[in-house]
Amino acid sequence: MSLSLTFHGAAGTVTGSCFRLSTPEGDVLVDCGMFQGTKTIRELNYRPFPFDPASIRAVLLTHAHIDHSGLLPKLTRLGFRGRIFATGGTVDLLDYMLPDSGYIQEGEVERLNRRNRQRGRAAVQPIYTQDDAIRSLRRLRRVEYDRWVQILPGLRARFWQAGHILGSASIEIEVTDGVADPTRILFSGDLGPGGKSFHADADGPERPDWMILETTYGDRDRTDLDEAGRQAVLLAEVTAALAAGGVLLIPVFAVERTQELLYDLDCLFDSGRLPAVDVFLDSPLADAVTGVFRRHLDDLETDGDPFTRANLHHVRSVPESQRLNSLSGGAIVMAASGMCDAGRIRHHLKNRLWRPQDTVLLVGYQAPGTLGRLLQEGTPRVRIHGEEIAVKARLRFIDVYSGHADRSALLDWVAARHGVGHGLFLVHGEEAARASLRQGLLDKGWAPERIALPALDDRVDLAAPRPLEPAEHHARLAAAGLAGRDWHNRYAEALLALRRTLDAAPDDDARDRILAGVMGALDTGGTAGKGTLP
Repeated sequence: MSLSLTFHGAAGTVTGSCFRLSTPEGDVLVDCGMFQGTKTIRELNYRPFPFDPASIRAVLLTHAHIDHSGLLPKLTRLGFRGRIFATGGTVDLLDYMLPDSGYIQEGEVERLNRRNRQRGRAAVQPIYTQDDAIRSLRRLRRVEYDRWVQILPGLRARFWQAGHILGSASIEIEVTDGVADPTRILFSGDLGPGGKSFHADADGPERPDWMILETTYGDRDRTDLDEAGRQAVLLAEVTAALAAGGVLLIPVFAVERTQELLYDLDCLFDSGRLPAVDVFLDSPLADAVTGVFRRHLDDLETDGDPFTRANLHHVRSVPESQRLNSLSGGAIVMAASGMCDAGRIRHHLKNRLWRPQDTVLLVGYQAPGTLGRLLQEGTPRVRIHGEEIAVKARLRFIDVYSGHADRSALLDWVAARHGVGHGLFLVHGEEAARASLRQGLLDKGWAPERIALPALDDRVDLAAPRPLEPAEHHARLAAAGLAGRDWHNRYAEALLALRRTLDAAPDDDARDRILAGVMGALDTGGTAGKGTLP
């Protein structure tokens, strides 16, 4: 049996990271993440795995983010009985993140099934439950950075600091069985930008045979800011938001982004540059993760405890969260999720987007098709929980808290590895990002035949004469379905456009003519699948 690698996620899209390494001793997964973004992409989470979960011998986990770990409970529920190897920081985060994800799955399906019953549709099952998630935690095994650990006979792994979030790692795998020479494969995981408040910069081994490289920000460079510069940017945004007279609403990622913001706010409050306004952390998961960070303070590159202040309020219950609706101004509300596609943030946006005095500050990557991306792109109206909401609030976006290396940093990290023995696969990025980083590598002298951009579910034979060419291609979703907005987004846009058109019509007769035209278009043969409204 030859050595092969299959790209079951993060290929042609940013999320769903999952790579299956097939060896003579069995199959090993690197990551088992959840797909995020449009409904079309998220539907992949409900489909069967493109492999038998019971056949997987082990999982190596780069970090705790749900797009890298979120399908572990499903994998375990469907028969996986191996070990999941991860750093101590990752294990501690997953103790909260996976059960929370299961709770979210159950809650979302409960709401969906309530609507389905009203519409006469069949009930659906959650991807997994909170109990499934708790059971999957028993599979976790802690590993140390910079130490080889035996995974299977003839296969060992070493975890390197990735500088992305607490516990994040690049993973080096060495295979000795079934190959002519020992083969080393380096999975970058998500690489940090360097200069983070909490972590050392990303590291890694030199000259692996194969490299799998993330490209999230492969098409853009950011202005390099130190801690003081980053805090100055945040200070300007918070000051302007408070001056506008409303509430500052920050959609946050529960892991790392929340803690970085709390750290910087703590510094700004202590220095007197900001008045000590109330800060409400309205995310039980972010609150629990902050507790994990407090337990790891000795591992973080910071002094003191920035997560305990008199003006920092931890909002845990639903009634407490609902009471925040009465805030009129002079406060900061931080709520998950960071892309606005789930969690309490959607309720806050529903309550505040239409208020011109309020401010929404986006502080991280927004995947295509998410509510966060729609807001970032300036959509004037959105639908939340089936209701149309006018976007009148101040919308701001800053890119100084990114947990990802930008284009230049990615190229520098690759250069520090001093090349590869055989080839490099670009993953975990939108097509423009992958193409741009590929061009950057070519500009630095890389041979084009050494760089590949795999598609979803491509399998490459690493022992073949031309291993960068897929040996098999059985994609669960075409490339077009992985990019940009899907029909669900266009459906919502069509409803909003129809509403605006009807509102602007001069009288009821005009509105009747508009609706008659829409119904006529829907009744025209063959247009039901091609018209404006699906």
